[in-house]
Amino acid sequence: MSSNIKVKLNCIECSREFIGRTTVTKYCSTKCNRSNYRRRLRKQNLEVQVDSTEPSIPIKIEDFRNREFLTVTQVSKLIGCSRQNVYKLIRSGKLQATNLLEKKTIIKRSDLDMMFENLKIQKVEKQAHDFSVDDCYTLSEVVGKFDISEKALYEYIKRNDIPTLKEGWFVYVPKSIMDNIFGI
Repeated sequence: MSSNIKVKLNCIECSREFIGRTTVTKYCSTKCNRSNYRRRLRKQNLEVQVDSTEPSIPIKIEDFRNREFLTVTQVSKLIGCSRQNVYKLIRSGKLQATNLLEKKTIIKRSDLDMMFENLKIQKVEKQAHDFSVDDCYTLSEVVGKFDISEKALYEYIKRNDIPTLKEGWFVYVPKSIMDNIFGI
């Protein structure tokens, strides 16, 4: 049953004045209705997310510095790397650790400090190449000329320490070495 009532109302969403057909109409258009509905949903989702998250306790690195024994997680936060990297250090023997339980590995603070004292700083020196770009093939030229896959070429260069020269986008290898290797 429809009514002939015309009521002047203000839209909740845009605050524009409109003529409503009923006394309980809140929005001037479906556009305002949808935008208000989306805003209410977003607000509800944010409230749910805030309620579901636990209040996180900020971890202070200063707390770790004074401890004699540290867990793998604490060491990773202290030196600024992932837990997997700490486990790699332990497996490689660079860092001493004790496995107390199946899932409880502890590291002595003095062992961590000793690892950094024994750490050698390696300087990477640029190799002086005695060849120029004119005397070289690009990697794509080697692949095409000698009918070899890119992966095999990369592996061969890496395995045999063949000198390379990087100029812009291209990597060059000496023609003389490639010709000797592939028999031309």
